[in-house]
Amino acid sequence: MTEPSIPNRVVVPLRVRYAECDPMRIAHHSAYTVWMEIGRTELLRAQGANYRDCEANGVYFAVARLSIRYKKPAYYDDELELYVVGLPCAGVKVEHRYELKRGDELLMTAETTIVCVTAEGKAMPVPKGLLP
Repeated sequence: MTEPSIPNRVVVPLRVRYAECDPMRIAHHSAYTVWMEIGRTELLRAQGANYRDCEANGVYFAVARLSIRYKKPAYYDDELELYVVGLPCAGVKVEHRYELKRGDELLMTAETTIVCVTAEGKAMPVPKGLLP
């Protein structure tokens, strides 16, 4: 009998909020990292887990690497879709790729490496079932 496959991708709808914008109503670059966190959270949820339970079990995640390529601006009240893909990996890290789109228009691409750590910050293997 084979294990059911764990989802390795989600699409998260977002709307640019006023508080995320500069005075020109352009989404501030710092909002993108928050949106990526939302995407990772939803991917984890699609895999049948959540951060709250992970933390209750002493499993934490720390961003070890972040790379963003801004291509076009997002504006106040834009309806966006964030595509998040969890890459196959093992050991202590999980890698993700992201695309942010407004319709067919690509606004941003990004990659992160997340390291699984204990409450003390020591690297630990990612628990089985949390790897894409």
